[in-house]
Amino acid sequence: MPLPAPDADARAHSAALSRRIADEIAAAGGWIGFDRFMELALYAPGLGYYSGGARKFGAAGDFVTAPELSSAFSQTLGAQAAQILALSAPQIVEVGAGSGRLAADLLLELETRGALPERYAILELSGELRARQQATLAERAPHLLARVDWLERLPERFDGLVLANELLDAMPVHLVAWRGEGIFERGVSLDDDGFAWAERPASGRLLERAAALAAECAIPPGYVSEICLAAPAWVAAWAGILGCGALLLIDYGFPRREYYHPQRDAGTLMCHYRHHAHAEPFYLPGLQDITAHVDFTAVVEAGHAAGLDFLGYTTQATFLFNCGLTEVLARTPAADAARYLPLANAAHKLISPAEMGELFKVIALGRGIDDTLLGFLRGDRSATL
Repeated sequence: MPLPAPDADARAHSAALSRRIADEIAAAGGWIGFDRFMELALYAPGLGYYSGGARKFGAAGDFVTAPELSSAFSQTLGAQAAQILALSAPQIVEVGAGSGRLAADLLLELETRGALPERYAILELSGELRARQQATLAERAPHLLARVDWLERLPERFDGLVLANELLDAMPVHLVAWRGEGIFERGVSLDDDGFAWAERPASGRLLERAAALAAECAIPPGYVSEICLAAPAWVAAWAGILGCGALLLIDYGFPRREYYHPQRDAGTLMCHYRHHAHAEPFYLPGLQDITAHVDFTAVVEAGHAAGLDFLGYTTQATFLFNCGLTEVLARTPAADAARYLPLANAAHKLISPAEMGELFKVIALGRGIDDTLLGFLRGDRSATL
């Protein structure tokens, strides 16, 4: 199916970013790693997908996240948030808050539960997204806006809940090709048609990691996949910041042996443009999202090595049921079909194995939390990591 054509302004925006990337490739001697291409395509100041002005979330954007799909997601998440705040400190940091819908709905739910945090901080590097988050909060929860502030960098110290929904999948990844003659890093060069794939022998930390994965998962020659070094580093950085509290991370991905399964020999890289998913990362840079699934085993290993406790891992469906999704749905009478049916349909997408319920996982790491977290009381899948 052909992808929708952008308008002239969007095409000009993409052309400007393409020139910016091409200039960096030329300055680097004709080649950059794919991780750098992905970083520029998503985050180049003023031009990247997340730092430019195009609408990204919801029906008018390129994809729909769980908080955009239904307020029931954030309301159910409120039970887990309230428990973590009670066990640590009444503070939340949300990293990468998207449209601000999760922040607004979660604050309203915590108010209903009598568990409002004293402070809700949002770590967001995009000025455009900060403005949209402020507008969303002003519209949906204006009386709570004073509790919210925005950060441009990680805090030096933090107690409470660190929340990230669909953050790790947007961190730049290295692409690796395991060949008969060795391990190669896939990168980006230039040809007459624009950007082109080019491989160079892997080196340094990437080569070390790729070789270890090949041994652990019996990766055969001809296999191509991603290695994300950024996500484990991000978790390790939070380990140096978190006193008493928890990281609660929600994203799509797999345990390592499932991630590097023999049948997944082309990796998980995926692009999203106007609700079309495809695998062409060079298409219209700056106008489409570029993502890769999360290796949750790597996330746990990084946290453990940095001194964090592993608090649980399960599917999104199980997590939501454990946190009381059915009770949240019951707040709307089934007899009120005009309100209940859209809510039930959205909830189905959140929990269905064919939609978000199985592919999306929830993982928690923390320090100073001794109680079992609500979301992992039943159906914990830590043994699969």
